[in-house]
Amino acid sequence: MNVRVRYGPSPTGEPHVGNIRTALFDWLLARRFGGQFIVRIEDTDRSRAVEGAEDLILDALRWLGLDWDEGPDVGGPFRPYRQSERLPLYVDAANRLLDEGKAYRCDCTSERLDALRKARQKAKLPPGNDRCCRGLGVGSGVEHIVRLAMPLEGETIVNDFLRGEVSFQNSLLDDHVLLKRDGFPTYHLASVVDDHHMQITHVIRGDEWLSSAPRHVQTYAALGWDQPVWVHIPIIRGPDKGKLSKRHGATSIRQYAEDGYLPEALLNFLALLGWSRDETTTMMSRDEIVESFDLDGLGLASAMFDIERLQEMNARYIRDLEPSDFLQRGRPRLEQALGRRLDDAELDSLFPIAPAIQERVRLMPEFADYTDFFFTEGPLDYANDELMGRAYKNKPWAALESVEASLKTLRSVDQADWTTPAIETVLRDLATERGEKPGALFTPIRVATTGKRIAPPLFETLETLGQPLTLERLNAAAERLARPDD
Repeated sequence: MNVRVRYGPSPTGEPHVGNIRTALFDWLLARRFGGQFIVRIEDTDRSRAVEGAEDLILDALRWLGLDWDEGPDVGGPFRPYRQSERLPLYVDAANRLLDEGKAYRCDCTSERLDALRKARQKAKLPPGNDRCCRGLGVGSGVEHIVRLAMPLEGETIVNDFLRGEVSFQNSLLDDHVLLKRDGFPTYHLASVVDDHHMQITHVIRGDEWLSSAPRHVQTYAALGWDQPVWVHIPIIRGPDKGKLSKRHGATSIRQYAEDGYLPEALLNFLALLGWSRDETTTMMSRDEIVESFDLDGLGLASAMFDIERLQEMNARYIRDLEPSDFLQRGRPRLEQALGRRLDDAELDSLFPIAPAIQERVRLMPEFADYTDFFFTEGPLDYANDELMGRAYKNKPWAALESVEASLKTLRSVDQADWTTPAIETVLRDLATERGEKPGALFTPIRVATTGKRIAPPLFETLETLGQPLTLERLNAAAERLARPDD
């Protein structure tokens, strides 16, 4: 079988974790078996359309590296790929069903249908219509809708890849709408018509659609078309087993990018939400996931979304980057923090310390926190309390004495020997000579030279800063401590 799968988002907002995970599974299946991945914009609900949403959807796919073979921007043999541009196909299918007596026109007003819905709710009956227009030959005007004449007895079987045969009693199913009053199709008709014409072989979607599957099975049957393979995957839940929401850390794909997650980390994380290669493997490259993916790896248990797990995975991916790649990915964050562009030489100056920074960064915005002070001009912004630390708390004279001793020691280092090992040796020797714990001595140096209490490793930082700037900042700190009341 030539695998053909589609991702059919509605342009009603930004894509989120749930629907992008479905797109990922579609893409993986296509790439694993040499098939085609199609993007189809399902925009027939005009009242919910959001301007610019289609671009956001495509941008999210591009950011994750999910390329498509056919779609609204690249075309393909079954163009167009926006449902709003395919209306004649849906009307033709509906008319064919009407002509064959497998569908009927319904003149019921919205008010009547709403009253019927409320009455059925009050009577604790399943949702549905009373089929009052079925067999009456009504609907000659323009205000009618078209419904499928569902079987009234027996059962509809949905052959789901994960569950096997799932049975639905036809007496509990309603005659669902195919064409709305505005002439646009419902999802139940449009998806079936397009999946048939686009030769879709597998439909992967959330199990919230399982209750609608008998409608689609019966629509296929009424039209005399072969069904695709149905794969209803469990929804994603939060750690509290509740429906996934923003309180669990779930948000739009664009927000993940802005928050500093790497696309390869998010892709790896999403792939493991409902699928696994084995019981132990968690970190996989895109190619490894593609090579391993098949539908048998999908499970029936709801996937749990754990934002802390994602952050840890992201940190591991950051640590595994080549230092040059890490610097390039962090560059926009640093330039934004500095408010100016960096030239290549400035960025390259961070190369020696990049691995040490990578060990500390979990999200890419932190890159700027660990690097901006290397390029800050003029005095650094910090409080004297931070400069003194716990060891010299409320003792500016003691902190001043420590900083001055550090200044004298670091000034004595030959500039040609200004290296991490040499710096570490003289400062540790100084702490021993003064009878101080290294942390007490190092805190004022760290804050004075970086403006931060949390920074990259001290000795590597001082080497990267260079001796002149290190001494200049320590001297500025000494002047501040000499005037503690300023």
